[in-house]
Amino acid sequence: MPRPERLRAPERAVPEDIERINRVFSEAFTDRYQRDGLSGVRVPPLNPAIWRFAMAGAADGALVWRDGSKQLVAFNMVHRSGTEGWMGPLAVRPDRQGEGIGRTIVEEGIRRLETAGARVIGLETMPRTIENIGFYSGLGFRPGHLTVSMGRDLAGPGTSAATLLTQVDLGPGVRSCRMLTEAAAPGVDFSREIELTLEHRLGDVTRLSENGRLAAYALWHVAPLAEGRAADEVRVLKLVARDLPFFRRLVSAVECDAWTAGARRIAIRCQSAYRAAYGALVEAGYRVHWTDLRMTLEGKGDIPAGESIVFSNWEI
Repeated sequence: MPRPERLRAPERAVPEDIERINRVFSEAFTDRYQRDGLSGVRVPPLNPAIWRFAMAGAADGALVWRDGSKQLVAFNMVHRSGTEGWMGPLAVRPDRQGEGIGRTIVEEGIRRLETAGARVIGLETMPRTIENIGFYSGLGFRPGHLTVSMGRDLAGPGTSAATLLTQVDLGPGVRSCRMLTEAAAPGVDFSREIELTLEHRLGDVTRLSENGRLAAYALWHVAPLAEGRAADEVRVLKLVARDLPFFRRLVSAVECDAWTAGARRIAIRCQSAYRAAYGALVEAGYRVHWTDLRMTLEGKGDIPAGESIVFSNWEI
C-alpha cells in the first residue's frame, strides 16, 4: 500500500484559494453529515465575501496545507479576538482523512494561539458527532456548554433608541465597543471583526447608550452566508450587553435594524451558559434551529462572569 503523500508546510491563505477552500469545505462537511446519518444534507459553498472577511480577520492564522503537487488538502481558520482564540471552520479533504492530517492542523492552530498569548482556546463541533468529540478530546479539548442557533421571523418595522455604528464617528465608536467588551470580558476585543465588517460592507453594529455611555452593542451581518442565497437574514456575530435588561432592549433594536436592512429573519447564536439570556430569547419568540458543542482546551476555557452578557460566535 503506498504511503500517504506528505504535506508541505502551512501557508497563509490568499483570496485566490477561496474556490478550492470552498470545495473542500462543502465536500468535507457534506461527507461528515452523511456519515452521521443525515443523508439528505448537502452543505453549500459559502459566499466568497464571507471567506474574504474570515481570512482577513484570521490574518496569519488563515492557514492552508497543500500536497507535493500544490493541491489544497486542508485548511484551518485560526482566529484571535484579543485573548479569545478559536478555530473554525477547519476541514480535511475527504480522500485524505484518516492520515493524521486533522491532528496536524489543529495542533498548529493551538501552537499559534498559545504563542500569541490567547487565554481562551476553543472550537465548536456537532454534539451528535461522537467521532469529532473523541478526536478533539484526545487533543486536550474538553466539552463545555452548547451554542444554540436561535431565530425568528420579523413581523415588521419597529422603533428603537439605538444608533448604528455607521451613523457615528468610526474611531470613537469602535473604542466605545472595545471598552464595553473589556469591562464585560477582560482581554477580549472584537474591534478587528467590527472594522472588517464595515470595510467589507457585510453589515453594521447596533448600539444602545445610557447617559452618553455605551451599554450594549451587537455586530451583525446581512450579507448571505451561502453562495447564491438572498440577503434576507441578519446573523448576529458578536453581542455585548451590560446586563439582562439591556440585552432585551438590544435584541429588539437589532430586529428593527435588520428590517431596515432588508432582512426578514434574524439569527442569534446563544451560548447556553448565559441561561437568563437564553430564556429571554425563548420568551421573545426565538426558536432553536441547531446546536453546536463548545469545546475548549484544558485550562483555556471561557467562563461567563458577573451580570454582563457576551455572545461570541465561533463560526464565520
